[in-house]
Order: sequence, then C-alpha cells, then structure tokens
Amino acid sequence: MKVINHIREIRLKKGITQVKLAEDLQITRQTVNAIEKNKYNPSLELALKLMEYFDVPIEEIFYLDKTKGE
Repeated sequence: MKVINHIREIRLKKGITQVKLAEDLQITRQTVNAIEKNKYNPSLELALKLMEYFDVPIEEIFYLDKTKGE
C-alpha cells in the first residue's frame, strides 16, 4: 500500500505557494515538492502540522492507496 496525499490540491485551493507553506512550517520548498509528488512521506509531526495549518481533518489530506500491483 502507498500513502497518497492531497496537499497540492488543498494548498492551491487556499492560494498558498510552496514557498509560503515551507516558510510557515519551517521546512524546505524541496520537501514540500517531494511530499506533493508522493516521493516522500512526512513524519507524523509534520503530518499533524499540515492538518492544523490547513485546518482540515487528516483523512482529507492523506489516504492509503490499496490497489494491487504496487
């Protein structure tokens, strides 16, 4: 199973740039980019910060892709 996220969609909907998100969460823009492209899963601490930052439930940000063959 793979963790998929909707961070990019939520970020764009709220009009926030990758740079602004990175600055606000004290991470690099490259980290934001890697997370949005599902190349990197954030730590639990960062996942909770994202939930608080966007003011959405965790299940709106992350879900498990249960499709077979991966």
